[in-house]
Amino acid sequence: MEHYEECVIKSFKHDGHLHRQWQQNWKIPQSRMKEAHKKESMIVLINKQTPIQESDGKQWISRVPAVSYFIPGQWFNVVALLETGGVRYYCNVASPLYYHCNVLTYIDYDLDVIRTVDGNRYIVDQDEYEQHRQLYHYPRHVQDKVRGGLHALLERLETAREPFHDESALKYYNEWLAEFGEDE
Repeated sequence: MEHYEECVIKSFKHDGHLHRQWQQNWKIPQSRMKEAHKKESMIVLINKQTPIQESDGKQWISRVPAVSYFIPGQWFNVVALLETGGVRYYCNVASPLYYHCNVLTYIDYDLDVIRTVDGNRYIVDQDEYEQHRQLYHYPRHVQDKVRGGLHALLERLETAREPFHDESALKYYNEWLAEFGEDE
């Protein structure tokens, strides 16, 4: 049977500087993945109380468990936050992932979409995107990819396509928790 692999998630900005790093995540083995997730070659990671390091060196610990979904070739990623009242989704418009030697990296392009537990959705950080677009001189093709990523993300969200299924995130987390216990 395949085992969960520990890995790190690193988010960068367009100019190459480190934005944020999630230091302890667990990759779901292929044998435990939903068929729909396998078909898209998703990388699914779980974390619980993981140390997070900001670009300025400050560290903090995540408060709620999370299941993160990365789809090769897509200009977004999705984080299911498993809160007491239900699942909230925090989605980053970002470059496609790069995964090597248990380190997953991507470039964060600031725009985020939040879907609350009650189903409302919000596009946030548009002002931050505009500031960084000018500061880092995003080329036209990157701006087009970012807009395309936002559109594809919103379409998935509106049609409740994977990975926007609460039960999948909860199943992944509960299976991982059963194996690693409360101490992990």
